[in-house]
Order: sequence, then C-alpha cells, then structure tokens
Amino acid sequence: MKLIRESVENVKVLTEADKLSGKKSYFIEGIFMQSDRPNKNRRQYAFESLNKEANRYREVYIKESRAFGELGHPDTPTINLERVSHMIKELRADGKDFYGKAKILETPYGKIVQALLDEGAKIAVSTRGLGTLVRGSNGIDLVQDDFQLATAADIVADPSAPDAFVQGIMEGREWLCVEGKYVECDIARAKKIVAETPSRRLQEVAVRLFSEFMSKL
Repeated sequence: MKLIRESVENVKVLTEADKLSGKKSYFIEGIFMQSDRPNKNRRQYAFESLNKEANRYREVYIKESRAFGELGHPDTPTINLERVSHMIKELRADGKDFYGKAKILETPYGKIVQALLDEGAKIAVSTRGLGTLVRGSNGIDLVQDDFQLATAADIVADPSAPDAFVQGIMEGREWLCVEGKYVECDIARAKKIVAETPSRRLQEVAVRLFSEFMSKL
C-alpha cells in the first residue's frame, strides 16, 4: 500500500477558558475528509470506504484516547509520539464530508502550535493513511477499500501558500505490514536494479535486495 496524505484548509480554531484557573485550551475543528468527488490531488474516496474507516478509527483510537496527530508532514504511516501535538476527539460523517475536532496538547510540539495560534497564524490539517490506488478512465486515482487512517489530522502550514501543498502519494514507495510493523519498500528501485542485472548475477542481487528489506524489520 502507498502512503497517502490529503490537506484540508478550512479549519476553525477554538479556545476554551477554565472558569477557575483561566487557563486556555485550544481546539481545531472542521472538515477533515471528503468523499465521492475528486480532490485537488486528483484522488477520490468512496463514501462507504471512508465511513467504514472513520467508524473503525473512532472505536480503536478516539474512544481509547490514542488518536494522535503530529505537527508537520511526516513521511511514514506510524505516529511518532515525540512529535505529537494534538489529540483527535471527534470524527463524524455529515453528508459526504467528515468533520473532526482535535485538542492541542501541552506537548513540546503542541506548545509550538499554541504559540502560532496566539500570533494569528493560519493552519490546516492533513489526513495520513495507507491505501491502494487504481487509475480511473477519467485520470482520477480511486482510493480502494483497503484504505486505513494513520491519523485523521496532522497540523500543517496553510496549503494555499506556495510550495506548501501536500504532494500526497509517495511515488514508487510501498509499505508492508510485517508482524504489526510497517516497513518501507522501494519497489521502483528494486525493479530497476533487477532489470539491469545480468542473468548470471541475478541470484546474488536478489539475495542482497532481500537482505536490505529484512534489515528494515
């Protein structure tokens, strides 16, 4: 499966103050995912697929208070707890869209987000997940039913800024789940090496490529 990321720009920032201490809590909310229409990355998600995954994400992660997101654009399908900035509290369907809400945490990266918000910075959210793509006849990549969320929302810079758009799919890179751990495989590189290898050295090269893969486990 390939790593897929999608940005959504229109999120609201909310603050709630504790009546006794006066301490502020920061939240972001808005549309986190959209279905049944092509997005700006020329990908389309079926509502049934996203709804099934949103339900799973709520049960497995949100209800267990382990639905985290990071600050920035991580390029792996796993959550790095050292970079966690917020916790997703809600994810629900509303028509073809999926609304989410997240609380900014008092972690080092969460405090960076809080400081940015205090200065009036505009932020966006980006979903991160794994899935298979099939190119449709209209040139749109259709995300298949095996799509799984790594997080419903990472916090990213305003995607309307130059060069800040999420490029989405990590071309030529695949991720395999081996004994519960995601391992990156550079499929395109391996295919190129095999194609350019003389037949007399093919076994030797195949063993080396397999050893490289095993070393990542």
